[in-house]
Amino acid sequence: MNEAHRMEQADDTKADDTKADDTKADDMMELSPPMERPGSDAWAPWTPVHQLGPAGADFWTRMEARGPEEVVAGGVPVRAGSRVRLRPSAGRADALDLLLDGRTAVVESIEQDDEGALHVAVILDEDPGRDLGEARMPGHRFFYTAEEIEPLDPAAGPRVLVAGLGNIFLGDDGFGVEVVRRLAETRQPAGVDVTDFGIRGMDLVYALQRDYDLAILVDAAPRGEPPGTLTVLEADTPDGAAGLGVPTVETHGMDPVRVLRLARELGRVPDRVIVVCCEPATVLTGGADEDVLVELSEPVRAATAQAVRLVMDMIAESAGPGAPPRKTE
Repeated sequence: MNEAHRMEQADDTKADDTKADDTKADDMMELSPPMERPGSDAWAPWTPVHQLGPAGADFWTRMEARGPEEVVAGGVPVRAGSRVRLRPSAGRADALDLLLDGRTAVVESIEQDDEGALHVAVILDEDPGRDLGEARMPGHRFFYTAEEIEPLDPAAGPRVLVAGLGNIFLGDDGFGVEVVRRLAETRQPAGVDVTDFGIRGMDLVYALQRDYDLAILVDAAPRGEPPGTLTVLEADTPDGAAGLGVPTVETHGMDPVRVLRLARELGRVPDRVIVVCCEPATVLTGGADEDVLVELSEPVRAATAQAVRLVMDMIAESAGPGAPPRKTE
């Protein structure tokens, strides 16, 4: 038998098998009529164990809900911005908990899980990547229960935030950044945070939610004065921005009025908000036709030293007459 003849017989065998399979399928269809899906009445006797909205909407709604404003630890209310000492319980302490035992930290937020348990998220005082923790990046926030933290003495003094604002690539707009850089070189009293926010408007919004008594914003602002002129403004409320419409903030932009208004919409702002602004000599907008300018003009650079002294005086004044003298390094 040649090869061609064997191939023809194989094809005939496959065809016969296919016909047989089709016949079996037809027989099964006749023996097994289509299954009818039960109606809603069929499920009436069943008791639901757990019920979710479409695609688990109830779960995600709960997860997006903000936790409580504060918890009580050792009889003392603790909220975002409160300073605490970590005391992890012996039952859950691992090597990292043993390392962090006794360290001081700042409460970043209070979170509530799906079972209702409260967790205090903290950022270590000595963490060089504190800004990453404030941005809620992994590895820079640690979670403890209210029983595992000790509130530090609230009588140590008021909490003050000094925020430098501006874009260092737009010339004099980097005034606020330069001022806080110089302030950071000076040892500040406990409870005073000096932070370069640059153009991170949303980061400042979240920072203002913490338990600060005073916020000092340092920025460049054209007000029609001679270049280098310093002006101190105190904002009673951000309601003056009512005509701005929806309180939104550019994620890579910084408008103090919008920032304050959005912070108020989200929750709270410090009791006092002061803006130290400097009249710029050059006003750049970041347009495509403008060159990058990373230096301050001469009058604005000369004003930075005066601004540093002014902010330090404000910090000392906020501490009250009985506060210890400021230490410098």
